Amino acid sequence: MRDAAIDWNEVWKKESAKRSVKKRDVTFWNEKARNFFKKPWESNYSEDFLKIMRPRRCWTVLDMGCGTGALTIPLSRYVRRITAVDFSPRMLEGLEEQCRAQGVENVSTIKASWEDDWNSRGIGEYDVVIASRCLVVDDLRKAVMKLNGAARERVYISTIVGDGPHDRMIYEAVGRRLTPGPDYIYTYNLLHQLGIYANLFIIKDLRTESFRDSDEALAYYEHFLGKLTKGEREDLGSYLRKHLVPKNGRWVLDYRRITRWAVMWWEKE
Repeated sequence: MRDAAIDWNEVWKKESAKRSVKKRDVTFWNEKARNFFKKPWESNYSEDFLKIMRPRRCWTVLDMGCGTGALTIPLSRYVRRITAVDFSPRMLEGLEEQCRAQGVENVSTIKASWEDDWNSRGIGEYDVVIASRCLVVDDLRKAVMKLNGAARERVYISTIVGDGPHDRMIYEAVGRRLTPGPDYIYTYNLLHQLGIYANLFIIKDLRTESFRDSDEALAYYEHFLGKLTKGEREDLGSYLRKHLVPKNGRWVLDYRRITRWAVMWWEKE
């Protein structure tokens, strides 16, 4: 029985407002896109996501919030066509560059945001719709309904479990409190309230960041944390010098974090 007394969309909005990392604008993502394919980490996320999807050659796919193609590129080998959408033109340029470099010819791109009128942007209907790690939106219910409306067969979404990709120890090192915001259970409850009974899988991402030197590590975490004061930057540098150790010609932290992502998917009825 659905709990009509709780509006999970409103609860999600209130918890989202408490996030340590606020919603990023297009300027941030354009800047991040410059070196996105030179990410200093290894991750099993995309491979595990595709195992959950079990893609079919006949599918047309919408990849909303595609970035530079962490899922788009590997998925393109298994489906008929992908329309990749992002609001950052630099992210889309990075994706198009990778498609050319890897000979991918079944991917097209559209610049659009969650808030845009998708029809006017040329976003139509697709067999399958994906929104991977990008549901940082003002209204979760509206976003879910847009995804559901664009899908003929299935929808796949993913979001954080617990702290997600955020390193709590890094936050503590600069004297900040980490509030990651609402995790997957809020989304799952909202789906249930909408009458969407989603399948749920947890990806255990054994991600390992590695860096050329401490300066590269400092720049990476500073970009992740946002603007730092002089004191915070000094504290971060001191923390990294203490915890970075050499490994295979690179530098890694002397501890390993496990990032968990919740993948929820459902079939249209």
